[in-house]
Amino acid sequence: MVDTDTSPEISLEALQAGDRAEFARMVDAYSTQIYRLALKMLGVEQDAEDVLQNTFMKAMQSIKKFEGRSSLSTWLYRIAVNEALMLLRRQKPTIPVAMDYEDDDELQHPTQFTDWCCLPEEDLLSDEAKKHLDKAIQRLPEKLKVVFLLRDIEGLSIRETSEALDLTETAVKTRLLRARLNLREQLSSYYGERMKKEQV
Repeated sequence: MVDTDTSPEISLEALQAGDRAEFARMVDAYSTQIYRLALKMLGVEQDAEDVLQNTFMKAMQSIKKFEGRSSLSTWLYRIAVNEALMLLRRQKPTIPVAMDYEDDDELQHPTQFTDWCCLPEEDLLSDEAKKHLDKAIQRLPEKLKVVFLLRDIEGLSIRETSEALDLTETAVKTRLLRARLNLREQLSSYYGERMKKEQV
């Protein structure tokens, strides 16, 4: 998880004045987070690179309109999420571009769980376990995945996540809960097998 407050202070005034050095500082400060988010949303390095490039191009074009009501990082995340969803929409036309729609029957509550509380910590944090988690994240519905990535992976607050996605905080909390439950269900079979091995 990333502490989103560790990036150096970027001058909005300098950015809006067209200061190229300050824009370069912004790119350096946020490229890693934006790329990581795009890669986890899209699963393809080239697509993530396209989103990264487009995010900063859009930011440069729109910076004078940015009023600073949210943090600069939250604004950049919002651009990146929209770019990633636009790309997904081109690849898979059934995926909605906007995130601000009501929850529906598509988001069903998971039903099966395995309690893996007794597994050794090294099993929970192993490379193999992380790969299973990454695959499970990729299988989440897009509107659950992006909330989970911003909140639990990138470390944004509920408020920042709601601002980045133009959702209410209640919707963010609901989708985050459903994402976590969905992931827990997906991982139940994997950890269930690990527990059987531990018991042998």
